[in-house]
Amino acid sequence: MHTDPQPQPVLIRDTSLRDGLQSIARTVPTEVKRAWLRGLHGAGLRAVEVGSFVPPRLLPQLADTAELVAFARTLPGLDVTVLVPNLKGAERALESGAHTMVLPLSASRAHSLANLRKPPEEVVRELGAIRAARDSAGSPCVIEAGISTAFGCTLQGPVPIEAVLALVQAVLDLGIDRVALADTVGYADPAAVARVFEAVRRVAGDRLAGAHFHDTRGLGAANAYAAWSVGVRAFDGCVGGIGGCPHAPGASGNVATEDLAYLFASMGVPTGLDFDALIALRAEIAGWLEGEPLHGAIWRAGLPKTMRPHAAA
Repeated sequence: MHTDPQPQPVLIRDTSLRDGLQSIARTVPTEVKRAWLRGLHGAGLRAVEVGSFVPPRLLPQLADTAELVAFARTLPGLDVTVLVPNLKGAERALESGAHTMVLPLSASRAHSLANLRKPPEEVVRELGAIRAARDSAGSPCVIEAGISTAFGCTLQGPVPIEAVLALVQAVLDLGIDRVALADTVGYADPAAVARVFEAVRRVAGDRLAGAHFHDTRGLGAANAYAAWSVGVRAFDGCVGGIGGCPHAPGASGNVATEDLAYLFASMGVPTGLDFDALIALRAEIAGWLEGEPLHGAIWRAGLPKTMRPHAAA
């Protein structure tokens, strides 16, 4: 497939300002986050998850999400995404003017209770209320259901594919705009990724939006390739491979945005991303987060001589 002379572009959404920072105890100043956002935009990112509307007492490091949405909306062509855990968070997202809101919906009952303090069926009902609130507000905000622990769970263990498909069907029946699948705890393998995404595609069709992989066991890029091979064209990443899940002990972080850029560039698949700019931003982030571990592979060795310096674009 990668020999196609005009392959379909891939969209990479960076989630480092949300998934990355919520996993780090320190609070990064808002002005630094603005510089971070400018760096992402300058590197070609056109979709960024800038924060989450959760109570500041729970995640003080994301308390400035509304300010970041306002700033992000000034960057040309940027789809500004936020994560919301409930109806109250969704109402704040609507007020902020975010373009997309993602609601995590765990296929694992145990993870749902630990993460959102409610079972999956209750989260589905809340999604219905969120859609009604969005529609009554006349907002164009896109609602994305992120099906987390779609490939397994540290708390529950195996997650039956039937549970994933049932949730996908439930949110589609509510009229939710799109769904994505997340390997929240790093349990996925390429064969499982291809199998689950193909099954979900049969239910969701074009409303299957994308993939969110963690690199906990070193398979983040391999899993992205497996999803791409069955037609997925949108992926989440974190510059520097930061991120993780509080319910996944030992998790290293999300698949690095720069590793995803390299993966697709190596196959001639356009992403619109500037590899050199991503590596420069990674170095800045290392300074802003001094003492915090960053992850990823390609930043160490750089691009091979067989690839143009800006091949990621």
